[in-house]
Amino acid sequence: MNNRLTPLKNIAKKDSRIILGLMSGTSLDGLDIALCNIKGNGLNTKLSLIQHTTIPYQSNFKKDIKTIFSKENVSLQKLCLLNEEIGKTHARMINSCLKKWKISNKKVDLIASHGQTIYHAPKSLHQLKTYGNGTLQIGDGDHIAYNTGIITVSDFRQKHIAAGGEGAPLAAYGDYLLFRQKDKNTILLNIGGIANCTFIPAKANFSEIICTDIGPGNSLMDAWVQKKYKGKYFDKNAMIAKKGKVNSTLLKSLKSTNFFNLAFPKTTGAELFNIDYVLNAQQKSKTNNISSEDMLATLNLFTATIICESIRKIIKKTTRCEILISGGGINNPLLMENIKNYFTTNKVTTTAEKNIHPEAKEAILFAILANELIAGDNKTFGKGEKGMPNIGMGKISFPN
Repeated sequence: MNNRLTPLKNIAKKDSRIILGLMSGTSLDGLDIALCNIKGNGLNTKLSLIQHTTIPYQSNFKKDIKTIFSKENVSLQKLCLLNEEIGKTHARMINSCLKKWKISNKKVDLIASHGQTIYHAPKSLHQLKTYGNGTLQIGDGDHIAYNTGIITVSDFRQKHIAAGGEGAPLAAYGDYLLFRQKDKNTILLNIGGIANCTFIPAKANFSEIICTDIGPGNSLMDAWVQKKYKGKYFDKNAMIAKKGKVNSTLLKSLKSTNFFNLAFPKTTGAELFNIDYVLNAQQKSKTNNISSEDMLATLNLFTATIICESIRKIIKKTTRCEILISGGGINNPLLMENIKNYFTTNKVTTTAEKNIHPEAKEAILFAILANELIAGDNKTFGKGEKGMPNIGMGKISFPN
């Protein structure tokens, strides 16, 4: 057998695997790194988090990515160069973390790298008749594998699209394995740049769950702060929004896009929900003169309202439903308060309730996908429902 395939075969045969999950979302905050011990596969998956950290992106690196992020017209040269540079940067971050944690690279079986999303183009957004769904993540897995010496699984979303999905959200697979409950209906709500959720009814088969993007998470609030407050990237602790008052006219305008009328499941991204979306809503509602504090208060409530109304549509008349939240949005106290005020009869908490660090969850989910690709089978995820095909996802890169 080829000497590159032998280690992979041995990893697949192990009782448990050490997998390093990586996630960098549309908010461009930095790289989430989750070192996981994963035992078994499929419905027998048992996961424990060994270490977790988030390494912030340097401002110049972040600015570089923004020159090609979520734009129809970009420099192809910059795109090519950043594909390599992001991979190499992520590799340096991995090496630094493992050294800090005093864990040898040789003890890590796999890296599961989501990459950096540059453009997400579902057909519902681009509406070009001759094209299907599309998405692009960069930060090439070969550069990560070569520079860390660790087999790397990356580019998960392309197989999902090839099999009929939209390439997002992929959370359903890991959420089902880690959070399904026999006696409770469960909502997994992740609030990153974009908000998405997975609804898992009690005793559900995979075919019964709903996994969908909802709309903006932190994206619009962050975009406004970055436009109006030099050197700030987000409204820390909602200190600005708390000083403002909600403008009901603007709130109504923000809710007027057709995306919110589309059936579930659906996907979206910063291609729709960006600073132009906010400015257009302002213009339509003739609210250009409101203060930045009022704008952020309104965007905060808008984000919470869209999330809550979407979840209510999904769970319908279900009254007993536990809502577990993850992602950077948990650090916005006003956003969390607005969500909890809506769901007064439901338990609303974070994934920490189930021993999954809320800021590590997305990185953990990609570690789960890598584990399923290497050690899983085709039985766990049923026959493959619309938008959730039963497939192994990810491309494999060898260190040598």
